[in-house]
Amino acid sequence: MYCIVDIETTGNGIKGNKITEISIFKHDGHEIVDEYTSLVNPECEIPYFITRLTGIDGDMVRDAPTIAQIADDILAFTSDTIFVAHSVNFDYNIIKNELRALGREFSRKKLCTVRLSRKLLPGYHSYSLGKLCSALNLPLKDRHRARGDAHATTLLFEKLLHREGAEKVFKTFLNARSQEATLPAALPIESFEKLPAKPGVYYFKDGKGEILYVGKAINIKKRVLGHFYDKATKEVHLCRKTAEIDFELSGSELLALLMESAAIKQHYPPFNRAQKKNIVPYAIFSYEDRKGILHLGFNKAKIAPKPLLIFYSPTDCRLFLEEVCQTYELCPKYCHLQEAVNQCSHFRLQSCKGICREKEETVDYNERVRKAITFILQKPKDLIIKEKGRKYGEDAFILIRDGNYSGYGFVEGDTPICYLEDIEPYLTPQKNTLECQRIVQSYLHKAGSDLITIKLEQSALLS
Repeated sequence: MYCIVDIETTGNGIKGNKITEISIFKHDGHEIVDEYTSLVNPECEIPYFITRLTGIDGDMVRDAPTIAQIADDILAFTSDTIFVAHSVNFDYNIIKNELRALGREFSRKKLCTVRLSRKLLPGYHSYSLGKLCSALNLPLKDRHRARGDAHATTLLFEKLLHREGAEKVFKTFLNARSQEATLPAALPIESFEKLPAKPGVYYFKDGKGEILYVGKAINIKKRVLGHFYDKATKEVHLCRKTAEIDFELSGSELLALLMESAAIKQHYPPFNRAQKKNIVPYAIFSYEDRKGILHLGFNKAKIAPKPLLIFYSPTDCRLFLEEVCQTYELCPKYCHLQEAVNQCSHFRLQSCKGICREKEETVDYNERVRKAITFILQKPKDLIIKEKGRKYGEDAFILIRDGNYSGYGFVEGDTPICYLEDIEPYLTPQKNTLECQRIVQSYLHKAGSDLITIKLEQSALLS
C-alpha cells in the first residue's frame, strides 16, 4: 500500500517550516482507495510570497485544525504504507519534524517520484512535477495546492508502476541497504557510487554543471553522505539543487585543505561561506619597558610595532608564544600571556625564574628574550612538506619558498629528487592567499620533525 503525499508550507526553512495544507492519496498499486486532504493552521504568519504562490493566506487557515489536532489522522492514514512524494525528503522531513515537535515519532519507507522518473523515464530535460506532467500529458490542476500536486503525483506514480522493469526498480529503491531514498532527488546514484573513500575535495554541481559547493574530506564518500543526512536548511537547499558530484584526490588532509581553499577562491560557490570572510593577521612583536625589561607580545598585525612573525589565527599566535615562553623560560606576564597581574601565576607555564618578583636580574632575563627573538626570526623560510600521495608508490609535496606557499605536486616514490629544479616540473603553482598561509602555518606548528628544509641553491631529498 502506498500513500502519495504533498504539502504546502510557510517556507521558513526546513526546521522553521510549518504545514499549511496536506493531501494524501492512498493507493493499493492499482487504484486510489482513499484520500485525506486538509488545510492546516500553522499558528504563525504566512509570508506574502507563499500566499502569492499557493493562494493560501491567514484567513483561509484561521479556523483550520492545527497539526496537533490532525497528528493522529496522519499517523493512522499512513500506517503500514510506503510514503511517496515528488522530492520525497522535503515533504517527509517536514512532516517528521512537525510530529516530532509534538512528541510523536514518524517512520515510513520512502519512494521519490523524481528519482523513480529519472530511472524509468530517462532522457527528459527537467524532472519537475510541472514539466513532467506536461511532457507526459498528465492533467495538473490547482498547481501549488496540496491536493492538485498530490493528485498529479499519483497519476505520475501510476505511470511509473506500469513501466517496463518497474518491479525491479521499486524493489531496489525500497531495499533497506539502498541509499536511493537518502540521495538528492536530482542526483543519479551512479554519481554517488563513484565517490572514493579517500582524502580529497568534492564538488556539488547543479544541472547546468555550475559548482554549488566545494568541500574537503579524509573520506569523501562518507563526508558527502553526511550532507544528505544533515537536515539544516542550508544543507537541504544545497541537496535539492545538486545534480552531480565530482571530486579530486589529494592523498592527505593538508593538501585537501589547500585544494579546497583554491577551488573556493576560483569558483566562489554560493553555498560556501567559511572562506569568504576576511582573515585578520596577528603578529608577535617585542618592546622594552621603562625598567629596561624586554617584552614579547601579540596583537593584530596592523597595530603591532615591527612584527617578528605573522600568524593568521589568534589561537595559533598565542600557542606559539606559549611554546616560546616555556622553551626559553620566560615570564608569562612579560610575554603578555597574563594581563593585569603583579606577578605571573599561569596555570600551565611554570617557566618564570622570578623577573616579575624581582628575583632575577634584568640583564639575565633579557638575554633569554633575545635568544627567543633570534629563534623566531630564524624560522625556516624554504620548505618542502612531504605528504602521502593519491595512490600507492606516490608522494605528494607542498613547496614553501621565501615563507610563501608556492604550490603542490605529486611524484612517483622512486623519482630522484636532489635539487629544487627537480621538483619544478611536478609543481602545480598556486596563489599564496591569506587562507593558504593560515593552513600551512597551522600545519607547520604541529608537524615538527615531518618537515624537510631546503636551501635556495639545493633541495634536500624527499625521502
